[in-house]
Amino acid sequence: MTIEQQIIRAIEAAIRHLYGAEAPEGQLQLQKTKKEFEGHWTLVVFPLLRISGKSPEETAREIGEYLQEEVPAVADFNVVKGFLNLTIAVSFWLKALQEINAQPKYGFREAADDAPLVMIEYSSPNTNKPLHLGHVRNNLLGFSLSEIMKANGYRVVRTNIVNDRGIHICKSMLAWKKWGEGVTPASSGKKGDHLVGDFYVLFDIHYKEELRQLEATGLSREEAEAQSLLMAEAREMLRLWEAGDAEVVALWKKMNGWVYEGFDATYRQLGVAFDRIYYESETYLEGKKTVLEGLRKGIFYRRDDGSVWADLRPDGLDEKVLLRSDGTSVYMTQDIGTAKLRFDDYPIDRMIYVVGNEQNYHFQVLSILLDKLGFAFGKGLVHFSYGMVELPEGKMKSREGTVVDADELMEEMIRTAREISDELGKLDGLSEAAANDIIRMIGLGSLKYFILKVDPRKNMTFNPKESIDFNGNTGSFIQYTYARICSVLRKAKEQGVCLSEQLPGAVPLNAKEESLIRLLYDYEAIVREAGETFSPACVANYVYDLVKEFNQFYHDYSILNETDGEIKKLRLMLSANVAKVVRSGLSLLGIEAPERM
Repeated sequence: MTIEQQIIRAIEAAIRHLYGAEAPEGQLQLQKTKKEFEGHWTLVVFPLLRISGKSPEETAREIGEYLQEEVPAVADFNVVKGFLNLTIAVSFWLKALQEINAQPKYGFREAADDAPLVMIEYSSPNTNKPLHLGHVRNNLLGFSLSEIMKANGYRVVRTNIVNDRGIHICKSMLAWKKWGEGVTPASSGKKGDHLVGDFYVLFDIHYKEELRQLEATGLSREEAEAQSLLMAEAREMLRLWEAGDAEVVALWKKMNGWVYEGFDATYRQLGVAFDRIYYESETYLEGKKTVLEGLRKGIFYRRDDGSVWADLRPDGLDEKVLLRSDGTSVYMTQDIGTAKLRFDDYPIDRMIYVVGNEQNYHFQVLSILLDKLGFAFGKGLVHFSYGMVELPEGKMKSREGTVVDADELMEEMIRTAREISDELGKLDGLSEAAANDIIRMIGLGSLKYFILKVDPRKNMTFNPKESIDFNGNTGSFIQYTYARICSVLRKAKEQGVCLSEQLPGAVPLNAKEESLIRLLYDYEAIVREAGETFSPACVANYVYDLVKEFNQFYHDYSILNETDGEIKKLRLMLSANVAKVVRSGLSLLGIEAPERM
């Protein structure tokens, strides 16, 4: 039971004892005491005045006296108008540190064999282009959320749906066929996903030129698009693919193979992984089958042109196409099929889709359609909707080739980390291999932290120049603090000072030491909050607050040169547990913690 829960129960007992009544349900407001007042926790007593029949000050005083008498952890209290500020005893914080020290996986809950199973979908790339900055945020959020849910005691399946079919894929395929002259990743020296992405951009260049020429004849944009021979070829290629045409399917397999090799290399560098990968080419048929069953049951209807639609106007939405007039499927069809297959494959208790907020409507519709089709899991789907990521220069556009490539971004971050580290001389004396590994950790850690510290629901602007700084709210600052603590612990070992597993009961605490223990104590609640709100930012900003507080403590007080042996033991134990929690928190963000910097 946490100290907050203990205090709440004691306050309920106080109200029964003092006023012969039960505390009003949901109205006990316990919050952390503001910094300008003395105390750790504050009770707002105004909702209790109707029960006490007394002034705010007298009510607060009576409850405070009861708590100080009955709760050993409450050492003192003070009253400021209608606010009861409670001070927690030093003995409680020392005991808390002792308990934290005894738990190697402090803050984490182990998943039982029968724990709820959560499936988290993230990444969801198209095989017509390499991963870009938007994918980076998606992958980092999805992977971090997976780690956070594991830490909260859930069984987790990390999954990816690869959009490996559709008109966008056919555009790249058609461009390669027309203008590729047999080029391959091997012959070009390019990663396969980059090579295929080049042809996607090339298609758009030729398509725009065709539209320009058609519009020059007096056609409107809509008329020009309808008469485009290039787009007609791409649509025909899609039709042939769905019909199983051998030549088209062979080209599709070859180019997708190039892309998958490229994706795998990017995922490895980014440090993300999946337990199961689904492919739209394998799930869309199940979706078409399910939609046609819905058509037969009267859930959907067919228009005169042969297309199949869902009428969602009774649900406050509009009509949604599920199968085009030529029989080809849309994204919604694929997602219906994928959802059905996933729930056939796994006993999923919760399905979480990590997808940008531009798809809010899509997942609202998907949930309704699955429910209409009779799937019990339809209403329980969770869309983890996150904001877009932009550059200082503005939005990115895939068709025009103006996106920030994920591979190039990671290389730039590592290069910048190297330049800063060389300038500061922080890695002098290390072997080249060791220095390179640390530089990689710093560069990628800075990228991940900069993205994950932002509330996922908000749009964000990513500025590489701001993300790597050994001061301020950055990943490299946190990593450097962790490495600093590791250095202190190494020096203690070299001096023959062993880390104690037990603390003396009467050791005093200064304000900074107590503040650090309080922050460590909060970690368990932070992990719970991050899981409940689906927010890696909770963990990221907590870890920053913790290392910021530690650095102030490190500046103000000596650790290894402390002459009092008991205080030195306390500070070493405190430092070791700060390092443990920092490393733990960074792991939830997918960030490595170098022991030297």
